[in-house]
Amino acid sequence: MLAGYGLVIAVVALGRLDQRGIGWIVAAHAALPLLAWLATRAPREGTGAILRGAYPVVILLGLYASLDVLNGFGSVPVHDAPLLRLEQALFGMQPARDWWRAAPSRFWSTLLHAVYFSYYVIVPLPLLVLAAGRRWDEMGRYLDGVIAVFLACYLCYVAWPVAGPYYEFARPTGTFVANLPARLVYGTLSGGSSYGAAFPSSHVAATLAAALGGWRVSRRLGMVLLVPALLLAVAVVYCQMHYVVDSAAGLVVGTAVPLAVDRWRVRARR
Repeated sequence: MLAGYGLVIAVVALGRLDQRGIGWIVAAHAALPLLAWLATRAPREGTGAILRGAYPVVILLGLYASLDVLNGFGSVPVHDAPLLRLEQALFGMQPARDWWRAAPSRFWSTLLHAVYFSYYVIVPLPLLVLAAGRRWDEMGRYLDGVIAVFLACYLCYVAWPVAGPYYEFARPTGTFVANLPARLVYGTLSGGSSYGAAFPSSHVAATLAAALGGWRVSRRLGMVLLVPALLLAVAVVYCQMHYVVDSAAGLVVGTAVPLAVDRWRVRARR
């Protein structure tokens, strides 16, 4: 998957050579097939299995950061307008902008910003549980599903960038964000947000995929993760990070892509 993604993005980047830093993006993505091949040479158990599992997670961080370069650091045309019209037609308002203003709550702000930040715990947690139990085959299955979700989202961000309400509207201020979880969220976004990466919400998609993957690991773990995963679909709107349609699309991607990957794995083993 990473190899194919790397080649696709390298080709796309070749058409954007006038943008600052794009040469590095071409080189880095063109090298992904080699890196993926080297990873297949690692042992499938023990330390080798951990390295096989860890390297794509680390790579994903770089791939996300590269989206900012691919999208010209905010200079590319974005497609927020049709989504804004759709939200207005569906709700008679802009939920991502108007909801928290109409119903500001210190409690809900604290809780839902904490839920938003829990993404950074939920996604790797099943992986750590599987590694601790030395369940290498299941770890590979989990990683395939989650990585495919991220890559599907990233392709959307390159092909059809949407800035999202975090950039489109004036950001929340005052007592609404005067809590620790909100400060953590905004501190993280200020140093690591990529422009054009709103539709579909990778936070929603990956968290749901992680919860469903956690369900396969342990029914108890799955239930524990599913609650914040579903709350996160609400949090991204109330906290003005995503449009409703971003969140809804994230739910679809987070469910459909892992199922498709599972079917592909079954067929590949026949």
